[in-house]
Amino acid sequence: MSDSTLGMIFMALAMLLLPIGDTFAKVLTADLHPAEVTLARLLAQALFLVPAALLLRHRLRGPMFSPVVALSGGLVMVTLGSLIWAFSVMPIATAIAIFFVEPLILTALVGPLLGEKVGARRMAAVGIGLIGAVIVIRPGGGFGAAALLPRLAAVADALNMIVLRRASKLRSALTVQCGATFYACLGMGGLTLVFGSAGAITASFAALPPAGWMAILGAGAFAATSFVLIAEAFRRAEAGTLAPFQYLEIVGATAAGYLVFGDFPDLWTWVGIAIILGSGLYVFWRERLPANRPGIAPGRRRSRRIRAR
Repeated sequence: MSDSTLGMIFMALAMLLLPIGDTFAKVLTADLHPAEVTLARLLAQALFLVPAALLLRHRLRGPMFSPVVALSGGLVMVTLGSLIWAFSVMPIATAIAIFFVEPLILTALVGPLLGEKVGARRMAAVGIGLIGAVIVIRPGGGFGAAALLPRLAAVADALNMIVLRRASKLRSALTVQCGATFYACLGMGGLTLVFGSAGAITASFAALPPAGWMAILGAGAFAATSFVLIAEAFRRAEAGTLAPFQYLEIVGATAAGYLVFGDFPDLWTWVGIAIILGSGLYVFWRERLPANRPGIAPGRRRSRRIRAR
């Protein structure tokens, strides 16, 4: 199995797991300020990453603390904080629907920032996937300035995907995620202290019920797993190739909405899911065609460039 194929598989798994952590975060906003929820989720994520790093220390490669990793950590903090704040004021499905401008932003940026060529067919697959996401959620608006929060998260996440692609060339996925989580915890901790000093939030962890602490642990566990998978995916495949698979997050969000909030998908939701899956599977199929996969030429190193289609 090629690196590109593995990257797409890792991305698909991550996108199905991420909404579970988001659901835990949405539940927590009923008892905690969004900044507190963000900090708690990041700390729980670190709680799961540190033992993994100790057990798999032979896989740690490259500097964990560096400017590029700090930049990734800052972007993670902005992405997660903006989304969780959005979850507190609007349905999780609506927030994720607005967030799904991110793959288009990412696809538009990989050319000038990474030098990757994204052909017309892959661009079309991303656009069709976006149509599917809109059909699934059909956001009706009415949230005012709050709708800017998922859009801010989308911009920050697209930039972080590019930073991960750069950082993972000299570092293992585990190294990048451990370092980025540390910087994100540090930044969010400082921001929470600033909010607390200004009287914007009042610490309420002491009043959190046992189920709330379990939700924090669950959010951290799923986030840690998802982000390591994402880093591995971007180490193995081009950003433009992976972009359509991010729409699979909407499938997980639909399932979580049904199981936790009782939102049963209607006919149009299933139509949208089918379009999203078709978009990702098309790119997967194109990558498996021999003419579109990187090969090994005699006397030359293996090329990582995917032919633009």
